[in-house]
Amino acid sequence: MKFTNLLFGRMIERRIVEYQNDLITKHYDEVQNIYKTMRGWRHDYHNHIQTLLALSGNEEQVREYLLKLNDDLTMVDTVIKTGNIMVDAILNSKLSLIKSKHITVNAKAVVPAELKISEIDLCAIIGNLLENAMEACLKQAEDDESNKDNKNSEQFIRVFIGVLKGQLYISVSNSVRGVVKKSGKTYLSTKDSAGHGFGLMRVDRIVDKYDGYINRQNEEGVFATEIMLPL
Repeated sequence: MKFTNLLFGRMIERRIVEYQNDLITKHYDEVQNIYKTMRGWRHDYHNHIQTLLALSGNEEQVREYLLKLNDDLTMVDTVIKTGNIMVDAILNSKLSLIKSKHITVNAKAVVPAELKISEIDLCAIIGNLLENAMEACLKQAEDDESNKDNKNSEQFIRVFIGVLKGQLYISVSNSVRGVVKKSGKTYLSTKDSAGHGFGLMRVDRIVDKYDGYINRQNEEGVFATEIMLPL
């Protein structure tokens, strides 16, 4: 029985890893396309100026042209550039989804060129942390709507990635309603379905794999995860 459970657990984890790797590849391609747009903007800058000069005197056409350029620039300006394109892919894709859920986001991230941890493992950590943070915020919003005694509160997620004391430091904090459930010293996922704690387990195993440090805290309506990974 124990062997069967272990085999089943490994099978599920393998499928999760494969799924996450497929998503990372997709996000990578999406951000590559955005970067191509940015490079195209630099290349076409002179042509845009020449076009506007040619349209001078026709106020309506100039206005229409500038509005189109503004739409393109708005898309480019929302991109977070960490210095690592795979981290950019997962961060921008996840944060774009989070913002679409009307969750306030504050993110700052810089990733050094040389890493001990593989990019796949790093993206798995970031992706899982952001997924759990988003789920907690969505549950908070549901609680606000279903319980009239609750005051509507802001849902937010804060992300910081950088180098601290010679190590890669990752911090993800989010608003949360009440106290997050624990089993012993282990925090449980906010998802209702059984078995949805694989993301947290995946993060723990990756951190342990690189002899890193992880700390989770829940107090005063905020749940925070801090991770230190050797460089």
